[in-house]
Order: sequence, then structure tokens, then C-alpha cells
Amino acid sequence: MHPKYLRIDNFTYSLPDDRIAKYPLAERDASNLLVYNNGDITEDIYSNIAGHIPAHTLMVFNQTKVVHARLLFKKPTGGVIEVFCLAPAPQYPDIQTAMLSKGHAIWECMVGGAAKWKPDMALQITNESPAFVLTAGIVERRQGSFLLRLEWNNDTLTFADVLHYAGKVPLPPYLNRDADATDEGRYQTLYAKDEGSVAAPTAGLHFTQNVMAALADKHIDTDFVTLHVGAGTFRPVKSDTMVEHDMHAEWIEVSLQLIQKLRGVLGSQIVAVGTTSMRTLESLYWIGNSIYNGSAPDLEGIAVTQWQPYETNYTCTPAESLKALADYMEANNLNKLITRTQILIAPGYEFKIATGLVTNFHQPQSTLLLLVAALIGDDWRKVYDYALSHDFRFLSYGDGSLLWGSKA
Repeated sequence: MHPKYLRIDNFTYSLPDDRIAKYPLAERDASNLLVYNNGDITEDIYSNIAGHIPAHTLMVFNQTKVVHARLLFKKPTGGVIEVFCLAPAPQYPDIQTAMLSKGHAIWECMVGGAAKWKPDMALQITNESPAFVLTAGIVERRQGSFLLRLEWNNDTLTFADVLHYAGKVPLPPYLNRDADATDEGRYQTLYAKDEGSVAAPTAGLHFTQNVMAALADKHIDTDFVTLHVGAGTFRPVKSDTMVEHDMHAEWIEVSLQLIQKLRGVLGSQIVAVGTTSMRTLESLYWIGNSIYNGSAPDLEGIAVTQWQPYETNYTCTPAESLKALADYMEANNLNKLITRTQILIAPGYEFKIATGLVTNFHQPQSTLLLLVAALIGDDWRKVYDYALSHDFRFLSYGDGSLLWGSKA
């Protein structure tokens, strides 16, 4: 069946509110770890994850960094309007360029209390150290969002700086609480590097320096990609079938060095740490497949569209795809691949690159749960039933799992 016709109510389960982890554990790697392999389920904790992964496996992490995307602007009357920065306007070639803007930036945003924002009303945030005033103005009203012009009167500061000082940690809405001092460090992976996400790649929150050292001691290789997580990751599927769901597009960045490394380990275990890393790795195949079959990738637009994997009649092997992609990058003097992907991984998808996944437990009727179901089939219910009946904690600050695909 084409994933367009999947009914989302077939991917639901009952998640009591008390099973949602509202706060992180004191120690990152003390979280429970569910290990699924070929129908069998075992339990452990993250500090021991290296013991469940074969030597010479390649683990790929998402090194995106969460920005303070939540801005609370004051109205002249004293009320507050919340602005949640989603993504830079299309005029920017990538997120990095937008984050380094000085003086002003144009961003797509969600606005809480937008009905109370009059056209002539100035919204401001005054910051004392460093000193600047941030103002917001509406460029365009869109369906469900706004295009805003954000201006600040300190030309020494980039937009990344402004967000850091004026914004707040954008905790997931299902936590139903304001961010506190603990979240500043804990809603960020230890290896976060590239600023641009409005949500953490939460599978990586469990990894500590000790865990990374244990992986290295076992000759498990690690490397990094970047996928800047958008707020769409929390957007539930509201249509009955997937055909009416518009998958959000997200920026990815992958080095030529990693693509060459992937070419050398095809046939061995490749574990994506997080659904974001999984979507990035699988997107590489489809970009390379287009190149192999004579189509130049749309790197300035969306390089992999939502239904592309299911509606492409011509395919090549993963080895052929990655070679074509590497050759294309070398011919065009590209050390990094920077583009956007809209890939939707759902049951019916055949994995090309990754053989395993480290991930948390996701919301019912979410595209993230569909990805899990694509990897392990109907056993996703077995995994989630086990986690619910064995006191696992769910969602962003919860416990997680190591899932091996059927071909692993």
C-alpha cells in the first residue's frame, strides 16, 4: 500500500499523562534502554548501550543546536504576545546565513495571541546586557503562521546572539510548563554545534562523555550530520489518511567526508541516533539516486520531496547512489551538502542506508511513530506495550530504545 493511504488511527495508543517525562533524570545515561532485535525485547540503561552494538558499527548523530526560539514581546498596554521562530524566510540560502544576519532578520513564526496584535502596534523586547531593543513587525500573514521582520539596534550582534539573550528555551508544548534553569543545559545534546533547531534531537540527550568513550573503546565509529529540527516535528497528523498531511521540510547539512565514509561501510551496521539522523541518511540515498539517473538535485529548494521514495520508478543501489552523490559534490567543489528534505518515512518504505535506530518513545499518531513502524513493522505495538507496562518514561525527556531493522 502507498503510504498516502495509511490511516493514522492505526498508529495510535493510549499514553497517560503521568507517563510523559516532564523533567530529565539527574544523569543523562541513567535512562532506561529498550533493545529490540528480530522480535525480542530486552532492557538495560543507556550507560551500557555499547554492549548492545557490534564492533565496527557506524553511529551517526545529529549535531544541531537548539536556539532560544521563543520570544515574549510586550505590548504597549503591558500584555504579552508570544512569537515562536520557525524558520528563516526563503530569501536566505540556509539557516547559518540567516542566523548570522545583523540588524534585522525575516523569519516565519507562529504568534500566540495574534488577534490582539493590531497593525499599528509596536512589539518590543528590551535587553539590558548586552543592551539592545528587539522589535517585531508583520511582513505577511499566512495560514497558521506569520512572516515577521525582526529588528535590533545593536549591529555588533547576530540574530543568533539576539535569540540567545532575548529568547527562551523552546520546550515541547506537551510538557505544559515553562523552561527553567535546568533546561538550559539538558534540552541540548553534549555535542550540539550548529545553531538552528527549535526542538532538540532528543535521542541524543542520553549520551554522555562516558558513553561516547565506551563506544570508542569497542571500536564503534561515530560521526555527525546536521538536521535543523522544525516545530513541525510536534505537529500531529490531523487527517484520516496521510495523503492530506503536508510533511514539514527541514534543513540538512552533510559533509563529503561522511558520504565517503558511508560508502566504505555499506553492508555493515549503520545506526542513526534519532529520527532526524535517520531522515538525513535516507535522504542522501534519494538525492544520489536522482543524480545517478540524470537529474540534478534541487539543492536550493527541497531536494527530497514527501512522496519521492514511493513514486520514483527508477532506483539504483545504495553504493551507486552514494558514489554519484560524492562525484557530484567533488565536481561542483562542494565539501558540504546543504539543502532541505521533506522525506516521510512510513510503513512501505525500504531503508537504503541505516540498519538500526536509537530513539525515544513518540506521540501517538505522529510521523515519528510512522518511521518506527516502517523500521520494525507491526512490532512497534509490541515495543510500546512493553514500554508502557514496564514503567518506561515517554517523549522528549523520557527513556529510549535501540531498534534493529529486519535486515540488521
